[in-house]
Amino acid sequence: MAFLTTFLPIIIYILLIILLIVGIIIGIKLIATLAKVNKVVDDVNNKVKTLDGFFSVIDFTTDKIAAISDWIVDGIHSLIIKVFKKRKRKKVEEELENIEEEIESEE
Repeated sequence: MAFLTTFLPIIIYILLIILLIVGIIIGIKLIATLAKVNKVVDDVNNKVKTLDGFFSVIDFTTDKIAAISDWIVDGIHSLIIKVFKKRKRKKVEEELENIEEEIESEE
């Protein structure tokens, strides 16, 4: 029993030292990896900034195309409404004439 009480703490200390060394190595590798990732992100940001002008032109063009298509759709819509209102007015006028004729014929 005395052997275990002296031997087990030594094994635990050795394993903790190994774990600490492995943790330090992993930390150093992570720092190096993060530096590389940071360089890649900076490079991508620079490349995206060069495309901002292109995207703004595309955005402007799509806005204008949408405005023109809205204007065309509104024009077609108003024409259709005018056509149906004319037909409706004609029907209402015909019905009024029929009612007037019936009233006159009854008198």
